Amino acid sequence: MRKILITDDCHPCLVDGLIKSGFIVNYLPGIPLDDIDKSLSDYDGIIINTRVKMDKKRITNGSRLLFIGRMGSGLDIIDLAFAREKKIAVISTPEGNAQAVGEHSLAMLLALLNKLPLGAEQVRQMKWDREAARGTQLSGKTIGIIGFGHTGPAFAGVLGGFKVDILVYDKYKDVKNCKQGRSRIIATPLNELLAKSDIMSLNLPLTEETNAMVDSEFISRMKDDVIIINASRGQVCSMPAIIENLKSGKILGCCFDVFPNEKTETYNPKERHQMEFLINHPNVLLTPHVAGWTFESKELISRLLSEKIIDFFRNELISH
Repeated sequence: MRKILITDDCHPCLVDGLIKSGFIVNYLPGIPLDDIDKSLSDYDGIIINTRVKMDKKRITNGSRLLFIGRMGSGLDIIDLAFAREKKIAVISTPEGNAQAVGEHSLAMLLALLNKLPLGAEQVRQMKWDREAARGTQLSGKTIGIIGFGHTGPAFAGVLGGFKVDILVYDKYKDVKNCKQGRSRIIATPLNELLAKSDIMSLNLPLTEETNAMVDSEFISRMKDDVIIINASRGQVCSMPAIIENLKSGKILGCCFDVFPNEKTETYNPKERHQMEFLINHPNVLLTPHVAGWTFESKELISRLLSEKIIDFFRNELISH
């Protein structure tokens, strides 16, 4: 019987689905990394979330591994080239949390435009300064979406109730122009998207190509007073460039759910200073990498991953 190690918290349907299909499952959320390395050679598959990185050393420890399962979408924590070399399948579920990310991105954007944190704080202090809390409508704006794999279309979908133009750029995907609700989706060259977008959403994986892609030169091509949304990977943005352009006013505001370093206990003085600047900026809204982690997405990710793993082994049997 095939043995699978689950290293992080998941919905019970993942464990139940695998056990019912005949797998031996060790569900050990929070298992220390050293214990994973010591025991990984006993398993045919491992299921991880963001905590466990499958680098070359750890993959080598898994001498029996046939697959690595990723709860969610980001594959930058897996050495994909080495996994391919070892003929280890990588099974992920990017479609499982796309809707959650789309909704969270819209929620952050509306909260920023309508100054909801400021308004809520005014009421807590029993103060009514309506002029200071006056908001800006989303309808009529031009939204740029860079990356149209799973979360990009989901964000475009939740924008359908607003009368907006959605400019889309994806280097690796052919995007079709269409009308969606009250909005229009328009495939657009990158430079045109940057020049015309009032709001820009980054929906990109972290790769060598996208690492620190949003730097000073990139931002210089954007429209003035742009709002940037990033619920993909923090390393896509150069934080010094973001802060420099917030200070100059080129960037009007930011909605960030992800950051280059999310282990706050490891911050050096420069990283701490950068985070303090963002926290205290009135036009910056920050959340702790939770966009894709709703109650519903947790269940959907687990169900999809269970189904994909079962299909993987079923296809393995057929091919042999």
